[in-house]
Order: sequence, then structure tokens, then C-alpha cells
Amino acid sequence: MPVSSQPPIRFSGVSYRVGETNLVSDLSFVVGEAETLALLGRSGSGKTTALRLVNRLLTPSEGEVVIAGKPASEWDAVRLRRRIGYVMQDVGLFPHFTVERNIALVPSLEGWPADRIARRVSELLEKLGLPAGLARRYPDQLSGGQRQRVGVARALAADPPILLMDEPFGALDPITRGELQREFLRLQETLGKAIVFVTHDLREALLLGDRIGLMDEGRLIWAGAPEEFRATSDARIVAFRESLG
Repeated sequence: MPVSSQPPIRFSGVSYRVGETNLVSDLSFVVGEAETLALLGRSGSGKTTALRLVNRLLTPSEGEVVIAGKPASEWDAVRLRRRIGYVMQDVGLFPHFTVERNIALVPSLEGWPADRIARRVSELLEKLGLPAGLARRYPDQLSGGQRQRVGVARALAADPPILLMDEPFGALDPITRGELQREFLRLQETLGKAIVFVTHDLREALLLGDRIGLMDEGRLIWAGAPEEFRATSDARIVAFRESLG
């Protein structure tokens, strides 16, 4: 993606509707370089819809999503998606590909030479705490936590400036989830990426987000730093904190 003085992600008055129903309404926010925005909200609040508008899996009904200063609608969709890492709860690894081949997918499509791909795979396995010997295994030979780490590695493989994470740790047991949250915090310090992290878990959002964006019924009703979220007396935030514990 071209170097730009513009923020990596900007939403300006974005709405998306299906029929007569708005799934998101009038979303306006910015995600800066090396910043993690945690989109927090209950199921159906529009978090995942917002995420899919970033990489043109969905197209706004109104408003504009701007990526690095250029409207998403003007990007070639394939080129845009190869420059945005995407991590999902169900991982989505190709079952007939080895770990190594899963991670190498986008760099291969981008035409990287084999030796560079091999170095990148090795580097990411190490960064994510995975033994080098896992490279030749298949997804069904891995634990849930290992599969999720491979999913993160695949998203990071071509070093994209933007990372989208949709409830990435939600299906894991509490111990593994805690381990991956700590690893993500460690990676944040070196990644330097604009990250949108979708979660319905209040503690996870407060732990991982540089900023919290609270969504309700398709609207962004509050945004601010975690410490502001904890301290605010805004009745909507107080009610939400109390409902989630």
C-alpha cells in the first residue's frame, strides 16, 4: 500500500443497509498508524459489518471508507485485500495446505521468491511461539490455540499495514485465550499496524485496545481511551459496564 500521510483507516458518515434495515448507521472514526481500535458491543451491534466495510467485502450504502487517503471504492479489491490481514474466530485455514503453505499464501500470490517466503514463515512461527516442526503439519493436527496462532501468522505474512481481527480468540478456552491476548500485546509493540479488533468481551477490549469504540444497534455511541471508558459517568457506558461485569 502506498505510503501516505493520511490515516490508514477513515470512516466518514458510513451506513450500510439491507432492504430497509440499517446494519450500521452514520459511522465516523479514524484508526491511526500503530493504533488498535477495539470495537466493543453485543452480538448484532454492527461490529463485524463495520470490519467488512474496510476491505470491501461490503460496500457502504452511504458515506465513504477511506484507506490511506484513497476511497476504498477506488482500490482494486484484490490488491486492497492482499494488503489487509484478516483474522477470524474460526481461523479459516485451508485444511489441505500445510501450516507453511497456509502462512505463505499471500506472499506466494505476491510473487515473493521462495527463499524470502521461507524466511518469513520461519520468522512468524518464532514470533508466535510455534515450534518450527509444525510447519509441515496440517491444520487438523494442531490444537485450537495453535491454529489461531497460524491464522495470525497468515494475516501478517505479507506485512500488511492494516490488520482486521474478528473475535479472534472467542472460541478458545480461557487459559489459551489469556495466553494469546498476552502474545498479542507483545506483538503490538513491534507490529506498528492499524488494527481493528472486534470483541464482545469488555475485559479483552480494555486490555488490548488503545481506544474503545462502543457500538449499539449499528451506531458508534462512544469512543475513547480505556481509562476514559473505566472512569466515565456517561449513563450508556455505565449501563454497558454493569451488564457485562
